Amino acid sequence: MIKLPRPIAILGGMRIPFCRINTNYMRLGNQEMLSAALKALVDKYRLKGETLGDVAAGAVMKHARDWSLTREAVLSSGLHPHTPGHNLDRACGTSLSTAVELGTRIAVGELDSAIAAGVDSASDVPIVFGRHYQQLLLDLNRARTLGQRLKIMARWRLSDLKPHFPAVTEARTHLSMGQHCELMAKEWKLTQKEQDELAYSSHMKAASAWKEGFYKDLVAPFNGIDHDNNVRPDTTLEKLAKLKPAFDKTGNGTLTAGNSTPLTDGASAVLLASEEWAKAHGYPVQAYLTHFAVAGVDFAGMTSPYREGLLMAPTYAVPKMLDGAGLKLQDFDFYEIHEAFAAQVLCTLRAWESAEYCRTRLGRKEPLGSIDRSKLNIKGGSVALGHPFGATGGRIIAGLAKLLAQKGKGRGLISICTGGGMGVTAILER
Repeated sequence: MIKLPRPIAILGGMRIPFCRINTNYMRLGNQEMLSAALKALVDKYRLKGETLGDVAAGAVMKHARDWSLTREAVLSSGLHPHTPGHNLDRACGTSLSTAVELGTRIAVGELDSAIAAGVDSASDVPIVFGRHYQQLLLDLNRARTLGQRLKIMARWRLSDLKPHFPAVTEARTHLSMGQHCELMAKEWKLTQKEQDELAYSSHMKAASAWKEGFYKDLVAPFNGIDHDNNVRPDTTLEKLAKLKPAFDKTGNGTLTAGNSTPLTDGASAVLLASEEWAKAHGYPVQAYLTHFAVAGVDFAGMTSPYREGLLMAPTYAVPKMLDGAGLKLQDFDFYEIHEAFAAQVLCTLRAWESAEYCRTRLGRKEPLGSIDRSKLNIKGGSVALGHPFGATGGRIIAGLAKLLAQKGKGRGLISICTGGGMGVTAILER
């Protein structure tokens, strides 16, 4: 079993409401949103003027101007300017990865306090021009005479003005995340009905959690909104069934806008510390980060003709983590599996139940088995709450830590799939 030199305490988290693309935050960028989430955490824990050990955050969709994103957000947060900050990026697992990185530094004694955070805007995306135009402008900048400049400008063509919008596609396959997940759904023979049922459950749980006040002390009002605006308490299975496939339109697709995560804007932040720092500042510990693991899959078929599912890496990371912890898949009170798509969650669960998959892909003699679905994403998941790529890990950590604090004891599993065919996983305990 893995034994950390000293415990990694999670004191709590804050975020701003998650909003669908082109809604409340469409005129804002990563800098404004991340600053707001950090400030909300600083205000909640009365950290104004405090110097923390470090702050780590990141974003997937970012402008060149965001090269110092985290440090600039720290300077706007109310923390003492002596608090450093740095960027980290692991696609959808970004803010869980920041927590792991900072947590291990707390465990070995380098840090006593830190903030793990993440942000993403799907609305304020960088728009660039083609390489031909880029090279022309760079050559123009290098030119020293008028004749050189005129010669370079003669290379300009009207097509240079065509903008290039970023897309959530994989460079090696040129397929979107949704198209990849559609292939996974076909491999595991999932129906739209199964996916719609999980999506419906996600919305109902999220709506109930908001109504009961679970998110009240986890979400700070920002820019005129105080709630996640993607939650649909009025949706029904009948409404979901009427939606058309979004990624495979040949008549065989099962992933729709209703059972997929919407493009989302938002930011989150989590306060981590040593037990000594928490006690000295009078903050109760909600939970402890005790184990973590990452893994990757060969989604591009580089080592064999078989292409693994892009979002199946958590199926590898979780058992590796369980082995290190000396636990079984069933040894948890809560399961937080990121709903990039309802199909991703279902494929993951089905893979762990499959003796063949566990033997041939994971090298295990026995399947990991089933989980108690009543313990899965009990306050809603990403399909309902939304998914700002870099911020989802922070949302999950803060919510799970609160659940464990409310229960008074227990154990929770976090599983996040990411672009690039990776999985980031962690265990929280109390």
